[in-house]
Amino acid sequence: MASVLASKMGLNSLRRKQAKTFSVTVVTMDADLEFSCKLKWKGKDLFELVCRTLGLRETWFFGLRYDVKDTVAWLKMDKKVLDHDMPKEEPIVFHFLAKFYPENVEDELVQDITQHLFFLQVKTSILEEEIYCPPEASVLLASYAIHAKYGDYDPNVHKPGFLSQEELLPKRVINLYQMTAEMWEERITVCYAEHRGRTRDEAEMEYLKIAQDLEMYGVNYFSIRNKKGTSLLLGVDALGLHIYDPSNKLTPKISFPWNEIRNISYSDKEFAIKPLDKRADVFKFNSSKLRVNKLILQLCIGNHDLFMRRRRVDSLEVQQMKMQAREEKARKQMERRRLEREKQLREEAERARDELERRLIQLQDEAHMANEALLRSEETADLLAEKAQIAEEEAKLLAQKAAEAGQEMRRIKVTAIRTEEEKRLMEQKMLEAEMLALKMAEESERRANEADQLKQDLQEARESERKAKNKLLEITSKSAYSPVPLSANALPPDGPNFNFSMENLSFDFKDTDMKRLSMEIEKEKVEYMEKSKHLQEQLNELKTEIESLKLKDRETPLDILHNENTEKGTSKQSNFKKLTLQSTKSRVAFFQEL
Repeated sequence: MASVLASKMGLNSLRRKQAKTFSVTVVTMDADLEFSCKLKWKGKDLFELVCRTLGLRETWFFGLRYDVKDTVAWLKMDKKVLDHDMPKEEPIVFHFLAKFYPENVEDELVQDITQHLFFLQVKTSILEEEIYCPPEASVLLASYAIHAKYGDYDPNVHKPGFLSQEELLPKRVINLYQMTAEMWEERITVCYAEHRGRTRDEAEMEYLKIAQDLEMYGVNYFSIRNKKGTSLLLGVDALGLHIYDPSNKLTPKISFPWNEIRNISYSDKEFAIKPLDKRADVFKFNSSKLRVNKLILQLCIGNHDLFMRRRRVDSLEVQQMKMQAREEKARKQMERRRLEREKQLREEAERARDELERRLIQLQDEAHMANEALLRSEETADLLAEKAQIAEEEAKLLAQKAAEAGQEMRRIKVTAIRTEEEKRLMEQKMLEAEMLALKMAEESERRANEADQLKQDLQEARESERKAKNKLLEITSKSAYSPVPLSANALPPDGPNFNFSMENLSFDFKDTDMKRLSMEIEKEKVEYMEKSKHLQEQLNELKTEIESLKLKDRETPLDILHNENTEKGTSKQSNFKKLTLQSTKSRVAFFQEL
């Protein structure tokens, strides 16, 4: 087996010599890059090529990492790529990652690409649980990650279920609560909706500002032993060296800031750190492997250099980058304001169009109702006219019957009655005839009155018909009018045509502009303090909302430790300050006695 492997390596080496190049794959957080490198290239040549490809200028934070045996190592800049102790099978794989972390992301990260790469790497570390993140902070970070991907929340677009395929929370957090995916999405969406108006860069920066306060952010952990053989963890980060109990990666027992360290060296597996305080003993510990010591030394030197660099005046390159970043930020703000103004004008035009359409529909409805009222009036008038005609005919008929009854009464009066009985009968008949005639006269009068009333109703119906026709003519004349012209700032319904003079968009950085920018920066700092308070309140509110659904028996040791720190009011920064108040000598002595 060993001979086969040796023959393969020899064959690869022969092919490289013939081709005079070798292939490399560089895996970034965004994409995989493939390069063809010359045999004589050093680590610096490959690293600079990757940075140029990405458009990255803040190169001091990053490095090319490769896997070797059971650990990892970083490509050395002054050493040939092929001279590193790593698998040589092509393509050779490197990971382009952040090797060193800033103390304050908002102050130190200048380029958007730098910020984006840090955002992707930190997000991956949190989701893969390499960095411990409490549940309430996980929800808030997820909302910023979604905003960075999707932009402003739109309920018409981002409907329930739109996050079903997204990996948003660490599995530890999901398992800790008795909540469905829909319940998590609802809480994340509530936070997401509050971020409206932020750009992708701003959302990523807010994500990093929250993440940098997590206890395990930016810390590289290594297993070590002190002179007593006690197993401990060494943490290396931007602030200094920290000693942890293996069961507690959140709270260090001792911390040594970089400004208290004079010299760092190692011999075989023993690592020695000399403090500035000459009264203090040399800080020594043993690691498991020589390769780990080399890695620790690289990280210590790099973090120490950056620590001291931050406390000096920025180099010309960094000053230039920050100036360009401020100019770019100012340009983006002006562009955003212009786009917001265009959006506002468009919305105003659409509202005006909608109002005109609404008014037109209203007028059409009124015209339709007026037409219906006119038709009903015409039908009522026809019906009343018919009833009046019938009543008039009935009145004539009754009058005719009354006349006939009168003639009959007169005929009876002039008829001779010979006997008294006949006379009495005739009188009775006459009385009945008179009563019938009286009833007929009353009925005739009633019918005549009814006919008069119907004529009056007909007259009123014709008057209503005349009014309805006039109103219809009035509405018809209104609907034919020309639309009210929009103001100069409004837009036609079929789409805006914005013509902005380029003179209004010119931007010249004069002294007054710089002063104004400085004032804006100060204002932003004040706003940041207010936002920090709001952020803490938001985190507490999220924690309260989901606390009742927590499954206590699923809490991990880190969850328990975090809760204890929260109850004590201990944070990453406060604990570091507390530990560094002790003298260096006492801290070294404490470490040796652990």
